[in-house]
Amino acid sequence: MEIPARTDLLKKRAEAAFEYVKSHQLNTHVACLIDLGKHSGLHRFYIWDFNKRLAVDSGLVSHGCASNPWGSTYTAEKPIFSNTPDSHASSLGKYKIGKRGYSQWGIHVNYLLHGLEKSNSKAVSRAIVLHSWESVPENRVYPEGTPEGWGCPAVSNTFMRRVDVLIQHETSPILMWVFAD
Repeated sequence: MEIPARTDLLKKRAEAAFEYVKSHQLNTHVACLIDLGKHSGLHRFYIWDFNKRLAVDSGLVSHGCASNPWGSTYTAEKPIFSNTPDSHASSLGKYKIGKRGYSQWGIHVNYLLHGLEKSNSKAVSRAIVLHSWESVPENRVYPEGTPEGWGCPAVSNTFMRRVDVLIQHETSPILMWVFAD
């Protein structure tokens, strides 16, 4: 059974994201919206196009395992959130996608994430980055979950290639907003 796409929530978040990016000198063309309120076996990472007012791409994304074993799926329906170092949990809130770098995972590309709120202010010191991971499937695996990592939003290699092209193409910093309501 498919879980509803939560389309209304996504649209509301996109509207709020647009107001935020306009007032914070961030990219007004696209944003990355991650709905960790959805089961991890479903697409919940969205590339939102502000001009078209819709998600133009989506994919699976991992969240942190917290105190559970790395690579597990124990919290597929209800992630644990924290901004504490070494918590191995994901952090909610808005991020500015920063500098492209080398990753030991996936396609060897990552993007530094700068937390813009109290809930994710330690993202840089926690080494929370956007990257790909071979363990993240390309297609939906619901009712199974996506393997859980150490707090980074990790996507499939194929999806990361598309995201990487998008980020490199844009000239101003892109907003990533991780939410779970």
